[in-house]
Amino acid sequence: MINWSRIDTVLLDMDGTLLDLHFDSHFWLEHLPRRYAELHKLDHEQVKAELIPLILAEKGQLNWYSLDYWTERLGVDIVALKHEIQHLIGFRADAVDFLTWLKTAHPRVILATNADRKSLELKLKLTGLEDYLDAVVSSADVGIPKEEQGYWEALMKIEPFDPARTLFIDDNEDVLESARRFGITELITITQPDSQTPIRQMTEFPAVTRFAELQPVNPPKTAS
Repeated sequence: MINWSRIDTVLLDMDGTLLDLHFDSHFWLEHLPRRYAELHKLDHEQVKAELIPLILAEKGQLNWYSLDYWTERLGVDIVALKHEIQHLIGFRADAVDFLTWLKTAHPRVILATNADRKSLELKLKLTGLEDYLDAVVSSADVGIPKEEQGYWEALMKIEPFDPARTLFIDDNEDVLESARRFGITELITITQPDSQTPIRQMTEFPAVTRFAELQPVNPPKTAS
């Protein structure tokens, strides 16, 4: 699927791509509404019905990804609540094998993520993901989400790359469309970001369920 001899840079999303999105899905859709209801002595189902639309209204915006924003907006310590279920944080199947292969057989690997620094602090520490990366660029660092062209312009300044010789993998197709508009030519999405939900049957972009589908049988030639 990928001509690795023509790839100099690999940009990787974190949540739903390298890490199982089940942690985030469970936190925002189940754990947070339940704990919010407990802390404020409210009806759980009523809180869930009101809280989830409130959260979804920020989808695709920088606030959607900001733990500080939601802590202030909701009046609860989001980071502390995330720690309560941190045991759910983990890699997607064969992600470590893929990262190991990239580290030993391929050029620059950059984590291009919308996760803010508090999310990164929690997840990088628990997973050791940073050991496989050359750089991490969060949308919080540049003040623009990946859904907007400004993120890619900022990323280019921080970590210069040739869009024509770059592979980007992300589970969010709005983000992939933004990357396509910027000129990144090799784009891959994930069919099962959350291990507890069904595999997506229809995607706009080329898709894989396992990273092994992207790896060549023989080691790639050195990029020139």
